Amino acid sequence: MTPVLEAPSKNKLPWAGIAWFGALLVACYAPVLRALVRQWNNDPDMGHGFFVPLIAGYIIWQRREELAAVQPEPNWWGLVVVAWGGFQLVLATLGAELFTARIAFVVTLVGIVWTLGGNVMLKKLAFPLFLLFFMVPIPAVIYSAATFKLQILASQLADGALTVLSIPVLREGNVLELPNQKLSVVDACSGIRSLLSLTFLSLVYGYFFERRTWLRVVLFFSTIPIAIVANASRVTITGIMTQVKAELAEGFFHEAEGWVIFMVSLVILIVWHQILVRGSNFVTARRSR
Repeated sequence: MTPVLEAPSKNKLPWAGIAWFGALLVACYAPVLRALVRQWNNDPDMGHGFFVPLIAGYIIWQRREELAAVQPEPNWWGLVVVAWGGFQLVLATLGAELFTARIAFVVTLVGIVWTLGGNVMLKKLAFPLFLLFFMVPIPAVIYSAATFKLQILASQLADGALTVLSIPVLREGNVLELPNQKLSVVDACSGIRSLLSLTFLSLVYGYFFERRTWLRVVLFFSTIPIAIVANASRVTITGIMTQVKAELAEGFFHEAEGWVIFMVSLVILIVWHQILVRGSNFVTARRSR
């Protein structure tokens, strides 16, 4: 008698629990999510917000077979996290604090995954869950402080660059006085938009194209000087363009310049990654001799 080989069965996910928790999550956080999507649509600094849940979802879908093989082991400590998320939502609603309410959504989602899937499932979904924090705009107080400092820094760097290029310039705070025009480095030109988008993209890029954790961390923190220098370059180029034609400092050309500079920043990040990889491989090869 020939034995019949049975195909290994995949572990069943707790769909009833997922549906129940999912319905409660949507019911409790629908107003918060609607306001969040509106801000993504209206705030140029948060244009990347639409892509965050899509990329997180794609990563989860990419791991679907790996996740299906995990035996769900419910951990009731996750309910504590769910309760904390709900408590945080109540406090945020009473205090009209949007950031806390939006973070509460991610916290609650983490608690649900931990409750239904256990430690192993939470570990495997840790990265896409972490990415969701990047869809939440930073608090207004921190945003204003960071924007002002970036404005001053961009003005200082552009002032130095224009001076080196022999273009007369007088800086007063975040205002650059040029022969043909006065340039004001406003909030939109502070570079915060590029910094937020570039840090998110560095995490996604590192996930797909790099396996070593230390290199991923270096790439993430490298986005700060890259974004600062790129934005200062944008201000400098704008200053140069005003000497050719004043109209080039605003409108379509100014917006197009921002997109070009951002794409250049992304290319610099990729090139920097390749330099780090080759340097690391060279050091490893030397040590192995």
